[in-house]
Amino acid sequence: MARTELRPLIKLRSTAGTGHTYVTRKNRRNSPDRLVLRKYDPIVRRHVTYREDR
Repeated sequence: MARTELRPLIKLRSTAGTGHTYVTRKNRRNSPDRLVLRKYDPIVRRHVTYREDR
């Protein structure tokens, strides 16, 4: 199926340097750029910026 091409699995890596990651899917048509989200990092116990890792 073409499901994996349109919505690939991506890793979101913490910018706090802890190495913590989240795994999610994104739509390449709607957001072709790298994804940047603020999410909770349990290692530093606060919200930090997570960037798409390829």
